Amino acid sequence: MALMITDECINCDVCEPECPNQAIYLGIEIYEIDPTRCTECVGHFDQPQCVQVCPVACIPVNPDCVEDRETLWQKYRRLQAEATAAVASKPPSA
Repeated sequence: MALMITDECINCDVCEPECPNQAIYLGIEIYEIDPTRCTECVGHFDQPQCVQVCPVACIPVNPDCVEDRETLWQKYRRLQAEATAAVASKPPSA
């Protein structure tokens, strides 16, 4: 169940830095959530951090991206593997 940000978003900038998966980004008019990166903070926290800090409560579950907890865990593991591979492939700094 990836989350989504509705058009009630006031662009307050508090949600984006809270996302451990870097799934939140500034869209054309409001912040948006990449459903391929959103795990609802599974693997990181007990509750979705963006929902916790949102002052206008505009971050519901995305009805187009309903996923069970196991699927969210699989997504978390994939994202962690990608991050590890990206770090491993970086050349050492000079």
